[in-house]
Amino acid sequence: MKFLGTKFKFIGLLLVMSIILSCNNDGIVLVDQGKTDYELVYMGNATESQYKSAESLQHYLYLIGGAKLGLVDESSQNPERNKIYIGNIKGENLGREEIVIRTEGKHLFIYGGSDRATKYAVYEFLERYLDCRWYAPGAEKIPVSKTIDLPALDFRYHPDITTRTVHSRLFYDNPEFADKQKVTYESFPNYVPSARVHTFHKFLPEEQFYLSNPEYYALRGDKRLPTQLCLTNPDVLAIVKDSVASLFQQYPEAEVLSVSQDDNQQYCQCDNCSRIDLEEGSPSGTMIRFVNEVAADFPDRMISTLAYQYTRRPSKTKPLDNVLITLCSIECDRSAPIAEKCTDFANDLRGWGALTKNIRIWDYTTQFTNFLAPFPNIKTLLPNIQLFRDNNAKWVFEQHSNQPSELFELRSYIMAQLLWNPDQNVDSLLTDFTDGYYGEAGVFVKKYVDEIHSKIQEDPDFFLFLYGDPSEAFSSYLSPAMLSEYSELFDKAENAVAQKPELLARVKMARLGVDYAILEACRKELTDTYRLLIPNNEGKKIINPLVTTLLDNFRKTCADNNVSLMNEMGFTVTEYLANYMSALQVIRMPNVARGKKVITISEPKKYANEDPLTLTDGALGGSSFYANWLGYEGTDMEVVIDLGKPMAISTISLAFLQVTNHIVFFPSKVGYSGSLDNEHYFNFGTINNPMPLTKESKVNDIQYFKLDFDKRNARYIKVRAKNTQTPYWHHAAGLPSWLFADEIIIN
Repeated sequence: MKFLGTKFKFIGLLLVMSIILSCNNDGIVLVDQGKTDYELVYMGNATESQYKSAESLQHYLYLIGGAKLGLVDESSQNPERNKIYIGNIKGENLGREEIVIRTEGKHLFIYGGSDRATKYAVYEFLERYLDCRWYAPGAEKIPVSKTIDLPALDFRYHPDITTRTVHSRLFYDNPEFADKQKVTYESFPNYVPSARVHTFHKFLPEEQFYLSNPEYYALRGDKRLPTQLCLTNPDVLAIVKDSVASLFQQYPEAEVLSVSQDDNQQYCQCDNCSRIDLEEGSPSGTMIRFVNEVAADFPDRMISTLAYQYTRRPSKTKPLDNVLITLCSIECDRSAPIAEKCTDFANDLRGWGALTKNIRIWDYTTQFTNFLAPFPNIKTLLPNIQLFRDNNAKWVFEQHSNQPSELFELRSYIMAQLLWNPDQNVDSLLTDFTDGYYGEAGVFVKKYVDEIHSKIQEDPDFFLFLYGDPSEAFSSYLSPAMLSEYSELFDKAENAVAQKPELLARVKMARLGVDYAILEACRKELTDTYRLLIPNNEGKKIINPLVTTLLDNFRKTCADNNVSLMNEMGFTVTEYLANYMSALQVIRMPNVARGKKVITISEPKKYANEDPLTLTDGALGGSSFYANWLGYEGTDMEVVIDLGKPMAISTISLAFLQVTNHIVFFPSKVGYSGSLDNEHYFNFGTINNPMPLTKESKVNDIQYFKLDFDKRNARYIKVRAKNTQTPYWHHAAGLPSWLFADEIIIN
């Protein structure tokens, strides 16, 4: 039996050897024990790009296998060497974006239908067959093996989405990294630089034309306003055509120019425009007819326009072949796929798809009012990109934050990967990234991502909005219990890489979103744990040590990672920290108004549950109007605070918010008065806004309207804040403006 067993083992070994030899005959061995009999061959007429692609492959093969392959052109080939051909040596007819990776005998061919495609083919080969990864600039995973053994290959791929952009400075500032992830280096490739989007005001500046020719602009009610153009005015068409011609002459290499509405919904309602819109079934009717007339004069260029907000619904008129429709998904709920929770957009996409093959999707992937806020939409990216792909969108622009934001590196990587291949498994991509980028901490970061996305799915009514705020989620996926759980996961992640400074720094950056959410929870006095002040052993109120620690960590992590902006309105990290420190000073002030009854004479609207007690609840408003601010639309604010009994006071202060692009302005003035009986009032004084609204006003700001006066007895305190009307030059001219106020301090 022993002899038979040995015999069978020998026969089995021969069988295995036979299989191995058979595989080797079908495949190739590029490197064997650090040595190679291959050389890299580029075309004799190779461009600089093709040559650099060959150099990149040479570099990475050396890092992996330790063998440096020779790099030669066609005329210098060594007949005794096997070949890796870079570039379309055989002149095969390919699509510009198509790539091929193929073995023929012992030779390997890597090429594409253009220089760019050949470059992508090289990186696809390294990623797909040699397991290379490029997670972020300076963060790559290159496996090391003395033997590089490949099976026979015959891979051909043509990406359905041919122009892929992720709005992230990781790609814009690092073109080589962008190449590895196969996305563009810029947000608007091939566009005229000064005419990329929202161009109407550039063609006919209000400062130049409005006073002399108001008829060029939108009729709203009975008044012409410089919000949009009147698209049925022939003079407007002539001026726009002249401007377009001038810009193309100025930028002869540019292929695309935007003729598109400004960023508001105040379109023209004159008789002529309204008649066309009625005929077309959408305000996009006047837009497409207008843009078609412009495009007809430039048949060899592409004219881009927006299907955005009021023009999102398709017209009946077909866009010309050289008109590019940029369809925008700004209104959509990001808690679930667009096809599920934004069916109107999905229908509009299909409608435009029936009219034109030239569709560029402008999608949105972050919370623009709070770049650093947790925003659990990652699991929706795949179905959304598949929806775009399946409806023939060849050009997709994923508007991320550009600036560093929540899980910035992870999101940039995942989006680029999915744009290149929308059929990948997102969970596998997440695991690959978190393990590769965060090392031993990756399992905890991945668990955080999974848990926060799972939690929002338990709340099907939650609207995850691009212009939302963490405070909206404090009863949902950012509840105090979940914030504590997320924080514990990041504690474990930090402990796992405590001795690895580079990985630890990445983990600290990843937890920035959770830390920010907790800071905002403390500002809102959410629980005994999450609050600004806590009692010490003597019962005295002191600043919560948790807040102090989080602010210190937040400041350092932002500085270490060049995180400078909190939102798209230009609100800086420095301003946020200064604002938070001011909030800590305010909350420590003696305040006889805290918890007192508030009677609102003018009616608040929509925000803070329309509860006037928001003004005295001790929770302080943040930089977003969702964050604990009491709002008044189109009216002055008038409230009365009942102190319960007469008190001697000498200071009154009330904070107001400004977010100019959302029609939120500081009041023009704030008056304070007092009374003992709520009938007869005496004046304490009035504060005029020291920074009246102008075109140069800070977009996002908080201002305290504080009045000091001689001490006087009063029980009732009346506040009158005068609304600043929307000026004619503002993009929302004709619409009512908002006042947002929070936390009155009386001493």
